[in-house]
Amino acid sequence: MWHLRAVPCPLLATWLAVSAISCRSDQILSTPAASIPEFEQRLEDLRATSHIPAITAVISNGQQIVWVKAYGLSDLVAQRPAADTTVYHLASLTKPFAATVLLQLVQEGKVSLDDPVSMYGINLTSPAGTVIRVRHLLSHTSEGVPGTTYLYNGDRFGLLDAVIAQGAGKPLDAALQERILTPLGLLRTAPNPQSTSFAVSGLDKATFEGNMARGYTYSSNKYNLTAYPTYFGAAAGLTASALDVASFSMAMDRDALLQPATKALAYTPVVSPSGQIFPYGLGWFSTDYKGVRIIWHYGLWVANSSLIIKVPERGLTFVVLANTDALSATYPLGQGKLETSPWARLFLDTFVIGSLALPTTR
Repeated sequence: MWHLRAVPCPLLATWLAVSAISCRSDQILSTPAASIPEFEQRLEDLRATSHIPAITAVISNGQQIVWVKAYGLSDLVAQRPAADTTVYHLASLTKPFAATVLLQLVQEGKVSLDDPVSMYGINLTSPAGTVIRVRHLLSHTSEGVPGTTYLYNGDRFGLLDAVIAQGAGKPLDAALQERILTPLGLLRTAPNPQSTSFAVSGLDKATFEGNMARGYTYSSNKYNLTAYPTYFGAAAGLTASALDVASFSMAMDRDALLQPATKALAYTPVVSPSGQIFPYGLGWFSTDYKGVRIIWHYGLWVANSSLIIKVPERGLTFVVLANTDALSATYPLGQGKLETSPWARLFLDTFVIGSLALPTTR
C-alpha cells in the first residue's frame, strides 16, 4: 500500500532493471552540478532514466521560492505539459500535514502524546504490561514493545485519523482545511478528489482534476495509464502542487503552524530506551547527511511518488513530485536511507554540501 517494507524480488529482469536505473543514476551524479542549467539537465536525465512522464520541482530559500521547473507531460494522451501549478498525489507526503494538525492539538491540550491509543477507540495488541501511545503511532514505533523498534507502517499511522477527529471535534479533512490549507491559501491542495473528503475544499472538482497529472506505471517499455488510489487519511491521499508543498514548508520554517518547541520535537529523531537513534521523529524523517541535519519525507503509492527535503539550518527546501512511483520505489527510503535517493543527492551535493549558489529570484 503506501508503506514501504523490504520485499525480496526473485525476478531477475526486475533486479536488472533496478540495477540499470541505479547505474545510470550514479553516472548522472558522478559530481555535483556546476551550474543551474547543469542541475536542471541532471533532473531531466533522472526523470528520463526513471521513466517518469512528468515531474515538477521547487526550491525555496528562506521565505521565497527561488527556483521552479516542470518537466515532461502530465497527460501523455492529451500531450499536456507539466507546469509549476500541476497537482500531483502526495502519497505519504500527507503524513507531515496530518502530523502538524495533531501536534497543534497537542499544543492546545486537546491530545497528549502519551495518551493510550485505546482512548480513541484504536484497538491494537502489545506485549503484556506495555501500552501503545499516540507518540508511538506518530513515530512508527508501535510494533513489538512500544517505543523500542522502528518500523515504517502507513497502515498504523493512518489510525491517527481517530485521534485527530476526537481531539479536533471534526474529521481530519475538515481540521486540515481549517488549520492549514485555508490559513495558508493553498488553493492547489486538497484531499483526494476521488474521496468524499474533497468536498471540504470548496473547490470545483472538474477544474481541480483538470489540472492534475494523470498517473502511470511503466512496464514492457511503455507507459500505462493507471488509476490513482481513492483513499484519503492521515497516512496518504492529499493532493497538491509542488509550489503549495513548498509554501507549507516555508510556513513551518517561520513557525506559523507550530510553536518552535513543538516543531523541534517533531524534527528530533526518536531514541529507544536502549539508546538506539531511529530515523524518524513525529511525522518527519530526520537524517544526518554528510554532517548536515536534514528533515524530509517521501511518498510512494500506485502511480505517484514525492519527496521533500528541508535543511533547517539554511532555510532551504527542495520539493519534487511525480506521476509514477519511480521517485521512491527503488530506494529503501522507509528505512530512513535518504542517501540512496539520487534525487536527494543531486540537490544536497549541489547546493548544501557543494557550493553552487542558488538563484536569488524565481
